[in-house]
Amino acid sequence: MRLAPWEYLFVPFNNANFPDLFNPVWIASLVLLIALVILYNVRTRRLHKHPPYLDMYEWLLWAGLITFSLLIIGSLFVFDFFLVLLFAIVGLATMVWIRFRRFPPILAGYEHRLARQRYFSRTTFAHPESTIRAKPSRRRRRR
Repeated sequence: MRLAPWEYLFVPFNNANFPDLFNPVWIASLVLLIALVILYNVRTRRLHKHPPYLDMYEWLLWAGLITFSLLIIGSLFVFDFFLVLLFAIVGLATMVWIRFRRFPPILAGYEHRLARQRYFSRTTFAHPESTIRAKPSRRRRRR
């Protein structure tokens, strides 16, 4: 370390200035970007009948896509370190906010609605006669 810690914020983010961080950051961003796309495809196929979960995974996909793409672009085009640090902090904070603050109340309400639907369908079909159609009474006219 030749500079004060705050002076490193305005140094270009490249392999010469940050040999310990540069390669792990862009490689991890690329791996996480690929993992995020795979996870999105797998989870949306499995949860295709549950719209709140699809919304959450779509929000996470776009936040992660933007965050990890900006980290790769910042590494590729040698942005200043404070920009790369800003991309990482804001992007990861956004993903944490989406997962742990925005969607838990929505998911809890959805699960409550599903539980209510299961309860009412169970009470509706609790008696065997409720699933059998009653035959209409036919009276024949005698002539």
